[in-house]
Amino acid sequence: MSTIDQTKERLLEAAGRVFAERGFRSATVREICHAARANLAAVNYYFGDKERLYVESVKRAHSRRQEAAPMPDWSPETPPDVRLRDFVLTMLKRILGDPQCDWQAQLMFREMQQPTAACRELVEEYIRPHFELLQAIIGELSPAAMTDQQIRLVAFGIVGQCLYFRVAEPVVRQLVEQSEFAQVEPRRLAEHITRWTLAALGRQEYVLPECVTGQRPKGAT
Repeated sequence: MSTIDQTKERLLEAAGRVFAERGFRSATVREICHAARANLAAVNYYFGDKERLYVESVKRAHSRRQEAAPMPDWSPETPPDVRLRDFVLTMLKRILGDPQCDWQAQLMFREMQQPTAACRELVEEYIRPHFELLQAIIGELSPAAMTDQQIRLVAFGIVGQCLYFRVAEPVVRQLVEQSEFAQVEPRRLAEHITRWTLAALGRQEYVLPECVTGQRPKGAT
């Protein structure tokens, strides 16, 4: 990798971490360049301005999550229920991710909560293609009478379940025992969400996956 590429990579890495912690408005070009060991003029040279650096940082964080958990290369014979399970598992791996790279998810969630110009590019380049893939899988599993809008709602429901275990993690930790929370991991959650979805679509009866311990949430009667 050339010196120019190395400097650009350091800027993106440092910017992602600083933006994740402080947000676009509070983060400064000076502290980003200091963290990247780069000249103060480097941001303008490589990205034009702070806003473009932010957009590229958000997109890079998302692409890194995709690289860490790529979507399977399915054969044409792969059944749709298997593809659904694989899709949900991949999504959960990306959302819950590597704790050492938690800033990537933090940056993306910050962008979703306070959208900027990065949101549109993120949706069009990364999120929309995957959402359309999810809808196509659900369409294969759905009754013929289901409309496109209903299929989208099911897709949003799946995404929402996956996001919940990230966004509401502090709440989940308080609602269940620590031993049960330890089971909140991608493969077990994917099994539950897939079975739940297939049951909702009338493809099978819902059967509790093995990860369910039978414990009641704290405070339940």
